[in-house]
Amino acid sequence: MAQNIAILNNIHNFYMSTYADKTNSPYDTHKKSELRGVYNSIVKINKDSPLYILDNSDEGREYVVGLKENARSLKNTIASVGGLEEADILNKKAAASSDESAVEAKFVGELDEDLTAPEFDIEVRNLASPQVNLGRYLPDNEPVDLPSDIYSFDVSINDLRYEFQFNIKEEDTNRDVQERLGRLINNAGIGLTAEVISDEDGARSYLRLESVATGTRNGTGQLFTVSDENSSKASGAVNYLGIDYTSRLGSDASFTINGEERSAAGNTFTVGHMYELTLKGQSPEGKPAHVGLMTDVESMQENLNTLIGGYNAFIKAATEYSDTHPISNRLVNEMSAISRTYAEGLTDMGVNLNVDGTLELDEESFKKSVRDGSAFEAASSVKDFAQSLVRKSNQIALDPLSYAEKTIVAYKNPGKSLVNPYTSSAYSGMLFNSYC
Repeated sequence: MAQNIAILNNIHNFYMSTYADKTNSPYDTHKKSELRGVYNSIVKINKDSPLYILDNSDEGREYVVGLKENARSLKNTIASVGGLEEADILNKKAAASSDESAVEAKFVGELDEDLTAPEFDIEVRNLASPQVNLGRYLPDNEPVDLPSDIYSFDVSINDLRYEFQFNIKEEDTNRDVQERLGRLINNAGIGLTAEVISDEDGARSYLRLESVATGTRNGTGQLFTVSDENSSKASGAVNYLGIDYTSRLGSDASFTINGEERSAAGNTFTVGHMYELTLKGQSPEGKPAHVGLMTDVESMQENLNTLIGGYNAFIKAATEYSDTHPISNRLVNEMSAISRTYAEGLTDMGVNLNVDGTLELDEESFKKSVRDGSAFEAASSVKDFAQSLVRKSNQIALDPLSYAEKTIVAYKNPGKSLVNPYTSSAYSGMLFNSYC
């Protein structure tokens, strides 16, 4: 049972580090009725889908799962500029910081007629920092002073324990082993990064480990530990490399809001359920940043930039697959067709369609459309465009295999087809193929 739990943890960590968004989104939570609607849609697709053989290579699986995640990310981006209802799209209020080198602000709350968002001053004293472990300086080209064997060590992080195993051969140098361990840790995606640091002469180097998380967890600042005391293989590598030495513990961010002392475990946090703040650097002494809402016009421009950024990111991600998966060109063409349908309304708001299918906001044209009043008239067309993108992203996320390479084996008998639960939802099993 313990082994199965460890395997599932590894699958989850691989998925989160490789495909999933790095930030949490409130639009990833759903009501029972919404989940029931997704289930019913999958059943309907499966019932009408022919039988086919999929490309089961690692690249094929990565393409399908990545396509689904890109579609989900696009939908969340559109939702973030007001919501998924047509009347709310582009109506999201945007926040502004007077000193974005110290703090960036994002409005995440909701306002009604009787509620206004507060404004405040924030002065950043110190950023939240990660834990850092520094290994020993070792001569790069000298042989490893350890017997040839299979070694292992444990890393404890986020209440999980990970075992790393690696070989040391007789001809290996210190640099070889350091770089091997660095790749091993970085590819694991467990919330730890590794880097080999050389001295000024380039003759010696050490291994540097840093946690992705920040803050003083449980008040100690110890965010991870490295040990080979209970190693299942040969031990001694941790002491030889010195990677169990903690040179800096994690620390909390410290700042003031309207003069009141505050702290946070991370550099991104919310204030009053209204603002999401990201601390970027220390404030100049005695010069706090002012955080408040933008004007309606500034908010509309910010929302347009966010919408365009999400659309362009999806187009570029789909285009990157065109060499290995030519069928993705069909998806790019379909998305471009949607933007061309609403090209007139987009142009009226200063949004231009580029040759490569991406969009670009001409700020001067946008400001001119605001001054002459055409921007607000064209807003309905842009909202229709966003709604079409939501429908398309839903279709892609629901059945990403419609854009995958596959060989049709047989069509179902019209009128007598049965539900095949493994057809359009086969991508969910792709995450487990390497573990089962």
